[in-house]
Amino acid sequence: MIMENKRGIGIILTVVFLLLIPLVAIQFTNEVNWTLSDFVVAAVLLLGTGLVCEFVMRKIKKTNHRIILCGVIMVALLLIWIELAVGLFGTEFAGL
Repeated sequence: MIMENKRGIGIILTVVFLLLIPLVAIQFTNEVNWTLSDFVVAAVLLLGTGLVCEFVMRKIKKTNHRIILCGVIMVALLLIWIELAVGLFGTEFAGL
């Protein structure tokens, strides 16, 4: 299913590459302190975002609508990521 198209493979490879960055950083510095749950949450967020954008690209025909919807999805990812990282909004799931 996902592996049948090049965008799906690209999404998976991009997520793996992005998760390798903190994995390598953990080996060299104490500044990066990720646990297994951090990697799982990041993988779910990144993969979910990529797959939802792929779904939008397949189902929405108008280019302007595609751009707007994928932009909204990316902003949502960014806001969730920031909240989980530093607790910008002070919600309960930020871990503060």
